[in-house]
Amino acid sequence: MSKQIKSLFRVLLVEDDPMVQEVNRLFIEQVDGFKVVGLASNGLRGLELIEELKPDLIFLDVFMPSLNGIATLQRIRSMALPVDVVVVTAAKDTETIREMMRNGAFDYIIKPFKVERIHHTLERYRVQQAGLWAEEVGTQEELDLIMQNREAAKAAVVPAPVYEEWALSYDELPKGLNAATLKQVLAVMEQHGGKLSAEDTAEGVGIARVTARRYLDYLEKRGIVRLVVHYGGVGRPVNRYELLREQNDHK
Repeated sequence: MSKQIKSLFRVLLVEDDPMVQEVNRLFIEQVDGFKVVGLASNGLRGLELIEELKPDLIFLDVFMPSLNGIATLQRIRSMALPVDVVVVTAAKDTETIREMMRNGAFDYIIKPFKVERIHHTLERYRVQQAGLWAEEVGTQEELDLIMQNREAAKAAVVPAPVYEEWALSYDELPKGLNAATLKQVLAVMEQHGGKLSAEDTAEGVGIARVTARRYLDYLEKRGIVRLVVHYGGVGRPVNRYELLREQNDHK
């Protein structure tokens, strides 16, 4: 059975301010592949909805009635509920931040925030989850990329449309290639206008040049990039890989 990339992440909002709930919902659903499936105005109701709705991700406030965000996250972990948490709060004190991070918060966003900050977090989450959705991680280097959400995530890029356009799936990847790294390679190429050498790609993603070349060679074989040799006035020619914007570009 083919193992496909998760196409929809279900999000639960646990926030007592109706206006902030609506802002969060609008910002989240602007990102393809994320949908708000439930709202809770306090931690106790949030715990009930986690068990009922089985969300992938929670946006959790700290200052709430009945059960605050710190206690809610502690209960989520003590109950071993399989859900990830993004803290969205006005709390800036370092003790609260440390406590939430100790309990495994994926990110911590301070109110007020901009839409770009929410999108940045969701794209980081998408990249990390893509890597963890695979059967296995090929190398320590690739695991480091997943855990650290490096260059592509820092730039808050959106590699998914290119990746999905070509209908790539995990079962199609040769042994040793990882989908999360592949998405970051595509993201870095888009970020630089779709034309990069293996060395530039490696530097942008944060992997070895030989590793970058393996991913680029795979993309070339799939017709997603093409290899173009650039001849300069002096020295050896430079091999650059060009991202094909349309599927019929390579026909």
